Amino acid sequence: MPDISSRDPDWWRQAVVYQVYPRSFADADGDGLGDLKGITQRLAHLATLGVDAVWLSPFYPSELADGGYDIADHRDVDPRLGTLDDFDEMTAEAHRLGLKVVVDIVPNHTSHRHDWFQEALRDGPGSAARDRYVFRAGGGTHGELPPTDWQSVFGGSAWTRVADGEWYLHLFATEQPDLNWDHDEVRADFRATLRFWADRGVDGFRVDVAHALAKDLSEPLRDVGDLEAVGELALHRVPPGSHPYYDRDEVHEIYRDWRRVFDTYSPPRTAVAEAWVPHSRRALYARLDELGQAFNFEYLQTAWDADALRQVITESLAAAQTAGASATWVLSNHDVVRHSSRLVLPPGTDENAWLLSDGRAPSIDRAAGLRRARAATLLMLALPGSSYVYQGEELGLPEVADLPTAVLQDPIWQQTGRVRKGRDGCRVPIPWTTTGPSYGFGAGGAWLPQPPEFASYAVAAQDGTEGSTLELYRAALRLRRKLLDGERLVWADESPEGVLQFARGDGWRCVTNLSGRSVPLPPGEVLLSSAPTEDGRLGPDTTAWLA
Repeated sequence: MPDISSRDPDWWRQAVVYQVYPRSFADADGDGLGDLKGITQRLAHLATLGVDAVWLSPFYPSELADGGYDIADHRDVDPRLGTLDDFDEMTAEAHRLGLKVVVDIVPNHTSHRHDWFQEALRDGPGSAARDRYVFRAGGGTHGELPPTDWQSVFGGSAWTRVADGEWYLHLFATEQPDLNWDHDEVRADFRATLRFWADRGVDGFRVDVAHALAKDLSEPLRDVGDLEAVGELALHRVPPGSHPYYDRDEVHEIYRDWRRVFDTYSPPRTAVAEAWVPHSRRALYARLDELGQAFNFEYLQTAWDADALRQVITESLAAAQTAGASATWVLSNHDVVRHSSRLVLPPGTDENAWLLSDGRAPSIDRAAGLRRARAATLLMLALPGSSYVYQGEELGLPEVADLPTAVLQDPIWQQTGRVRKGRDGCRVPIPWTTTGPSYGFGAGGAWLPQPPEFASYAVAAQDGTEGSTLELYRAALRLRRKLLDGERLVWADESPEGVLQFARGDGWRCVTNLSGRSVPLPPGEVLLSSAPTEDGRLGPDTTAWLA
């Protein structure tokens, strides 16, 4: 069993990290919004589950223009979620329970309510305060056009004009002005932020949009033209490192500087990059003199297909090895359709169209989705490296696809002119009890409505129930700790069509049947399976671990 004690510098290499979306996890004060005290009260659930660390999405002061990723102060707590004292109490309790604490760091932008941005608006064009952000004169005869054709991830231009006529850059919502990472004060301030949280006991950082910080701000700013302007697809169509504002080579200098900060602590603080970049470039962020790990989004995006999964697993392990890092695996998070729903959508389904139809076209088989999700989870947990688990997936929660448009909070909905429904369906507060106005989330209602069927998924409904998804996760995480013995994976020489089979370390094996028929199990003792096995056969959409 690996050493995940507080002094082990390599605890992250094989860890299971549980993502908490604070506003949707637990509400201690009954205002409908999750908070830090609520998280503290529920940490025992995570310790019993068997994870190694808890990762908190942003809990900083925010007007929630983007679910908390629009931050007015990177070194404080939103008063609706608690105080710094509450954070310290939560961290202390997590450490008492043997859990590491990882926090989101959001370095690409601030909130438009941040003191720096308000100062920039007051001081006007040419001021030192504006140099911390990316302000430019507009195009056209009278500066009435945006400086470039750069596009926001949330839709529309990435530029907004202020009262004095200049424009500022925001790759996300208008309320999220981008920082200028060529500015020494910006770099120094984030070094101070990293130290602020590390000094409070934080063990690691998840770096939001890690690939976007460095930008080509040389004059004149260049358009992207007919190049796909937003997202990873853009990066496949330009020479590596040359896009105007994504995945530029200069970004790695920033993370080498951060690594020097991390390494002043004992053990060194860890980090993982959220970098939506091509497979060949992701390993750069995971180098040991930079962040150390990078999220593997190819795995999340891969269809439920044996050949496709084998290829992405092989490539991911090879990329991690070249960086000296460990691989990362994730099936769900706060930005994507939950995998118990996503994995049974027909190939080629437009997920946004599915959400706009309230999940009716095409309709999905929830039982089949849960069966596939359970199999996918056991496959993921058997792989070498770190697994990231999103809150509620241990309950088998489906995507809430039929949220009424009147309750949507994601800025994507409004900023795209109400043509993309956004990410609220995976952020609905999780259920703890089978009754109550918010199924135990809090004393009152929840900030997003929970469907009635959440009662059957609640922790209380599954706790101690043989065969429940919660008990499957608990059993898998207990067994995983006993079985882990290195990062070696060896594919089986032969497997039936549609079946993935590999051996780990000392010989324990994982077999996943992705075909539509049952197949014979290889010889050995079944240690755990995502669905019952019968007469020595593994059913469709089922994973088994064998000794």
